[in-house]
Amino acid sequence: MMFDPMYLVFVAPALLLAFIAQAMVSSRYAAASRVSASMTGAQAARRILDAAGLRHVSIEQIGGRLTDHYDPSSKVLRLSTEVYGNHSAASVGIAAHEAGHAIQDAVRYKPLVLRKLAVPLASFGSNTAFILFFIGLCVQALTFLAWAGVILFSFVVIFQIITLPVEFNASTRAKQQLSALGIVSEEQAYHVKKVLSAAALTYIAGTLMALLQLLYLVSRLAGSQNRD
Repeated sequence: MMFDPMYLVFVAPALLLAFIAQAMVSSRYAAASRVSASMTGAQAARRILDAAGLRHVSIEQIGGRLTDHYDPSSKVLRLSTEVYGNHSAASVGIAAHEAGHAIQDAVRYKPLVLRKLAVPLASFGSNTAFILFFIGLCVQALTFLAWAGVILFSFVVIFQIITLPVEFNASTRAKQQLSALGIVSEEQAYHVKKVLSAAALTYIAGTLMALLQLLYLVSRLAGSQNRD
């Protein structure tokens, strides 16, 4: 697929959006990191979790940059070193976003529940879809494998689509809790919003990429069958 010029034509809009989103995340994160906050990311997350009655959810520090995530299986919120210990609008915004996921888990937010259910199929689809697709494309008698690859990759697309409301809602919860608990000022809230909006754009780019890849597979397969 990587040697097919049409593939690049199909996914070019998503690649462009991803580039723009990543540039926005970097610039807005840098700007928000220069805005001081009254708490560190870890302190803000703890405040939000405790206010939501989630004292059993622990917070751990991990390595890497922007590796922050919530682990629903172990009920642990993991924050990168930069976010964990820094007193900045960027740190409290990202930490609050991850705390938003913990709250979603606690209230069994339906899109999050659906995303958990979709993980095995999406993981299997991302690992095997293209293998099956190109075997079926190359061997005429095995065309059904190509269609199986398309179906499997559709689970990846579904997973990406479900991810959007999960991430948007976590950001909404983060902004609401930061303001309601008095963790951020009006200026700090502005920078938090800018960072989280840029991060949301990366998820939109990922979803667009998956949709365009699926469209490419269907188009490639349909074209192959028409030639036959």
